[in-house]
Amino acid sequence: MKAGWQQAGRRKSADHPLERGLVVEDVQTGFVGAVVRWENGIVVLEDRKGKQRSFPIGAGFWIDGAPVTLVIPDRASTPRALTHTASGSRRGTPGGKAKVALPSRIYVEGRHDAELVEKIWGDDLRHVGVVVEYLGGIDDLPAIVQRFGPEEGRRLGVLADHLVTGSKEQRIADEVARGPYAEWVFVTGHRFIDIWAAIKPERVGLSEWPAIPRGTDWKTGICRELGWPHAQQADIARAWRSLLSRVDSWSDLDPKFLTEVEKLIDFVTADHHLD
Repeated sequence: MKAGWQQAGRRKSADHPLERGLVVEDVQTGFVGAVVRWENGIVVLEDRKGKQRSFPIGAGFWIDGAPVTLVIPDRASTPRALTHTASGSRRGTPGGKAKVALPSRIYVEGRHDAELVEKIWGDDLRHVGVVVEYLGGIDDLPAIVQRFGPEEGRRLGVLADHLVTGSKEQRIADEVARGPYAEWVFVTGHRFIDIWAAIKPERVGLSEWPAIPRGTDWKTGICRELGWPHAQQADIARAWRSLLSRVDSWSDLDPKFLTEVEKLIDFVTADHHLD
């Protein structure tokens, strides 16, 4: 027999530098997750449900169905283009044509909420042609829905801020759900007291977000706990920019928030064939 016959037909494993947010699959266990960190010869992966597992750095991984050997990146080398978006979806072909915007829309209540959605899901939403609009408040949602006129092929998804049982937001969402456009409107939301809390506290060096006394503005209280300036609104704005800059991928967010946003995307694209 010819030398090397044992390797005939096998795909060679290519070296791939580690990078935060890179989505890989461990061949032996089938575990799929984004790279959270690496140290001492171990890489930590986190799946969409927030479960983390550690694996030895090296061979035995797949990226997009191809075998790779994970290697520690050379700090001096030029970073490779990411193969996945921040939400974990596979990127399309660079330079591909932009999709024509769909008639369906997603409204996001709260400026910080909208900025977080854009950072993590912006690439995905542009790929499918869904436009996200900032919703200043949910009070006028029934009137907004009526003006929008949802119908088949023209759906409306709404991400409400702090949507909890018994709240004003929940009562408004229930009103929309009883209305004439109920079939084509989906209102969901997160349960966090503030969208900042949808970001894992580890991103600012905390094990959990601290409890802020009732009557104290939550953002102000968080900045105080972190030792960040908080006297002026400009301080709060700078704190948010700092916090947002520490979010690189879906692995930095609470899984419950991921679930609600992805429900919205599935809903507004349900009538459309997507490549």
